[in-house]
Amino acid sequence: MPSGAELIKKAKEQIVEVDPRDVADVLGNGHRDEVVLVDVREQHEFEEAHLPGAVHVPRGHLEQRIEGAVGDRSKRVILYCAAGNRSALAAKTLIEDLGYERAESMIGGITLWKDRGYDVEVPRRLTSEQRERYSRHLLVPEIGLEGQLKLLDAKVLLLGAGGLGSPTALYLAAAGVGTLGIVDDDVVDLSNLQRQVAHSEARIGMPKVDSAEQAIHDINADVNVVKYQTRLDASNIMEIIDGYDVIVDGVDNFPTRYLLNDATVRLKIPVVSASILGFDGQLSVFAPYEGPCYRCLYPTPPPAELAPSCGANGVLGALPGIMGVLQAIEVVKLITGSGEPLIGRLLLYEALSTSFTDLKVRRDPDCPICSRDPESISDEEMGVFPDYEAFCAAAG
Repeated sequence: MPSGAELIKKAKEQIVEVDPRDVADVLGNGHRDEVVLVDVREQHEFEEAHLPGAVHVPRGHLEQRIEGAVGDRSKRVILYCAAGNRSALAAKTLIEDLGYERAESMIGGITLWKDRGYDVEVPRRLTSEQRERYSRHLLVPEIGLEGQLKLLDAKVLLLGAGGLGSPTALYLAAAGVGTLGIVDDDVVDLSNLQRQVAHSEARIGMPKVDSAEQAIHDINADVNVVKYQTRLDASNIMEIIDGYDVIVDGVDNFPTRYLLNDATVRLKIPVVSASILGFDGQLSVFAPYEGPCYRCLYPTPPPAELAPSCGANGVLGALPGIMGVLQAIEVVKLITGSGEPLIGRLLLYEALSTSFTDLKVRRDPDCPICSRDPESISDEEMGVFPDYEAFCAAAG
């Protein structure tokens, strides 16, 4: 049985080792996108300091997590540890067992890197309570410590604290989103409780923003809740939405959706939009200038008879739960930069058949909203919008 030292020596003979100077050259000469830097040390070591831009995949979880961090097996991967031993074994595993073509180990690890005077990143640390609360996120390579810190720093605005806004708010609070803004001018009534899970019988008659705040803080008291007990309109939308990272659209009327689209395109804020009716729901992400906007998808509103409200035609109580949770997932993906958000796609859900349909949606080159160069929008235009009440009434 070979000793640990013998295994390490043999691994180093079978892999490519790279000097810290060469790694520094790669990071500093504009070729950063050509390489993935992987730290294979333990969590506490990574949190103390790590190389700039490194992703964390502990050697003990290498086989389970590396694909989430480095999906392209032809990509150049440079691994490092404290002294270059664990990373050598990890590089050998990637090449021989997992099919990676260019896995290399940095000589001397982060110890030699620091001795040479190269910069390291000293990340913010989670408190012990946060590490426990978000432990399942920390285990997911697409989120991890970096993603969780992004969530804690994020500001998300919820338009509506009703059927869609309720589950979205609760799951974003549980995920650790640092600031949740809520826009809603309504109060809780008995008919809401069939689907609006943030509210309760004890809070009937309470403003929905206050009720939602209580529900959020019951889950996570650290979330900063900003309440706007008002109706969103052309006079206040720019002031309310400015400064948020993502907006969750749970409104139930076309004039507000068109207004929201105009404002978010001008401020370049992505919108996670969902709608529900009966047994059907739909979901998309409108990221200004990355994909189509809402006006590309709906150049004009459909006639009223083709777009009845939930109040008129009803909705399955559990349906907004499904669509709201999907909205929360899209928000997390946008904030953490993980996965493929529904940009340029429209997801349709039919509860009666339990089926999803994923449709491609393209930008309209003649769209009156997003086809304009954003730099051409003057300061005077930024807060001036069409009369969308009249626009939608004319279509009906």
